[in-house]
Amino acid sequence: MLALAAVLCGCAVGPDFHSPAPPQVNGYTAEPLPAATASAPVPAGAAQRFVTDKDIPAQWWTLFRSAKLDALIERSLQANPTIDAAKAALRQARELTAAQVGAYYPQVQASFSPSRQRNPVNTLSPSLASGEAVFNLYTAQVSVGYTPDVFGLNRRQVESLAAQAESQGFQLEASRLTLSSNVAAAAIQEASLRAQIAASRKIVGVASETLEILRRQRGFGYASGVDVAAQESLLAQVQQTLPPLQKQLAQTRDLLAALAGGFASEGPAETFELSELQLPEELPLSLPSRLVQQRPDVRAAEAQVHAASAQVGVALANRLPQFSITGAAGGTSTVLGQMFEAGNVFWSVVGDVTQPLFSGGTLMHKQRAAEAALDEATAQYRSTVITAFQNVADTLNALEADAEGLRAADKAENAARTTLELTRKQLDNGMVSYLALLSAQQAYQQALLSLAQAQANRYADTAALFQALGGGWWNRADGQAMNAAPSQGDTAAAAR
Repeated sequence: MLALAAVLCGCAVGPDFHSPAPPQVNGYTAEPLPAATASAPVPAGAAQRFVTDKDIPAQWWTLFRSAKLDALIERSLQANPTIDAAKAALRQARELTAAQVGAYYPQVQASFSPSRQRNPVNTLSPSLASGEAVFNLYTAQVSVGYTPDVFGLNRRQVESLAAQAESQGFQLEASRLTLSSNVAAAAIQEASLRAQIAASRKIVGVASETLEILRRQRGFGYASGVDVAAQESLLAQVQQTLPPLQKQLAQTRDLLAALAGGFASEGPAETFELSELQLPEELPLSLPSRLVQQRPDVRAAEAQVHAASAQVGVALANRLPQFSITGAAGGTSTVLGQMFEAGNVFWSVVGDVTQPLFSGGTLMHKQRAAEAALDEATAQYRSTVITAFQNVADTLNALEADAEGLRAADKAENAARTTLELTRKQLDNGMVSYLALLSAQQAYQQALLSLAQAQANRYADTAALFQALGGGWWNRADGQAMNAAPSQGDTAAAAR
């Protein structure tokens, strides 16, 4: 029977899972990408080149050459509770898988039952050969139960749990990637806000100097009270832009503290300036066929499809015959030391086959529900893949557009600064009206703020590209990463 069961256990009903083929696309964007982005002669204005199939370092944030950013992200990965929660969920999933693996083996139990009894000898036949009314009875036995996995019920259950554990592992990688990206984005946002605050204060200084000039000119009769009042209004408007920027800066600092696993009152020791960041000039661009292997969210969705596929096999196997073998051996005696003497030993072997005949449609509908869950997981996987490609395309378009935007912002700032300087000189000489100066100041204010935002966009776009391409988790050297992405040779062969 055991040999027959071993042979039958070689099969498992239900669909066998195969990883979905990567999308048959040759690129990410509708239009071909340029060899490099535009450049501008300002910080964060370097041209960035796209390097096809360049691998991504595990600590991609180090490419910004900021020791402060490196330290903050590493501390966040160690202290943020979302990472601890994801690790605990992964341990739980793995333990559940290991627990289900135990069903492959026979279940062995031992028992010992001592009792003291009184036998109604005057009413019933005596239960003992001696006919004693009061006696002690000791029984010890070992029972063995084994359920051959004839149609792969347990195998599919283990397969489903293992796939869920794999999905949880990729969710952990996704949590790491999201956290590191959020810290980088918040640090860049802080640097941008500091630049905007500095620009606003510079404009306040310019407006204050202009106001003093107008007040002096009014004393000599060269400027009217209306001009002075208008400049005072402009100065107040510029000063009014500072509190919202300072509020955003404080909230960004609070966010960084929370991402690092601390409280806002503790605040991170690091502060960030745009001038302290270096823009990577070479950007990796993975082959489209590799993206589905690099993105942890796509890999997690694929594992969910695998788990749902195995559950179809579980539901189908539940409708087929179930086999079990049980055996017991032991001894019983009224004397503790004589339980296993001749005549006191017992044993039994029982085989059992159970075939569901009628369940009111329960098993059939559970199978249909499992098949629907598989369809749902497959559709969700396709949606995740489409979103992943969209993320990369959006980031690539942003990199190109924001590089052009920074170049335009730099030209606009230079032109606005020159216009303001010339207008102030002309106003001193009485060659233009105050309205021209007012317009020049407003244009310069907007140009300064736009330049700071455009510089920050270049850093943010770069970080977003690393996130969209998967973040390089497969290159981590800590031995805790999930299965590595396929090699370039494997991918090229698959593409052919």
